[in-house]
Amino acid sequence: MQLYLTVRPEDTRTASAYPAGLAHAAYRIGEGSSLLSRNLLTPARSGPMAPLPGLLVLSDRSAPSIDRPAALAEAVLRECARRSYGGIVLDFDEPSREDRRRFAALLGQQCAKSRKFFCLPPSYAGAAEHPTVIVNTAISGGSFESHIREELACYGGGRNVVFDLQRLRMDFRLPARSGQGEPLTQAALDALIREHQPAVFFSKDLFARYFTYAKNGESHFILFDDADTQAVRINFLSHIFCLLPYAFSATTMVMWLVRLLMRYIRP
Repeated sequence: MQLYLTVRPEDTRTASAYPAGLAHAAYRIGEGSSLLSRNLLTPARSGPMAPLPGLLVLSDRSAPSIDRPAALAEAVLRECARRSYGGIVLDFDEPSREDRRRFAALLGQQCAKSRKFFCLPPSYAGAAEHPTVIVNTAISGGSFESHIREELACYGGGRNVVFDLQRLRMDFRLPARSGQGEPLTQAALDALIREHQPAVFFSKDLFARYFTYAKNGESHFILFDDADTQAVRINFLSHIFCLLPYAFSATTMVMWLVRLLMRYIRP
């Protein structure tokens, strides 16, 4: 199993000190189907000391329509060649759109020809002939193990999925009528813990921590992740795939890798 840290340009130098690949969240779609990027101050790692080739992460957040998919795909692949990236991550958060689907299909074909890694969200899985799908591990109900096994079965096994270890921090007002709570920043979560001094528990089903508190006559359920819960998830995934030369016996290394994930992975 390969670990990548999703990093902003300003965090690249610090993240480069750790033995994990870097997924560069520095690219977005601009007007005229152009590729826009933030300044990457640190060169992409390469050579025998680089654990994994970098990945280009392309966002469509608040982006215009992709009217020239071939031009954008060419620009993305040119940037991959320039910085020696090994693949592309489509970080498409906006609702599925036909212009994005056409672009994803074209880029997927070109990545297959050039043997570059390519992954995309579930909503665009149908656009690629042999998709590698991004599976979000942050769930607020049910069972983490069942969720992972269902996603693996849906997409044809571990070679066809990438797990997005997003940090979960949610405040649910009880009774919770949906699986969506109010997102919390780390500062807000820390403030709640300081104010209420709650007993914090670990959910064996969700692989997450939780506590409850009451305020203004309302009961609240807080569900959140930390480095330990992400380590449990990675440990579980490693046993599912059995791809690591060690079964996370190097606990210290795993823990500081996950702590770095907790710092750099997108909120």
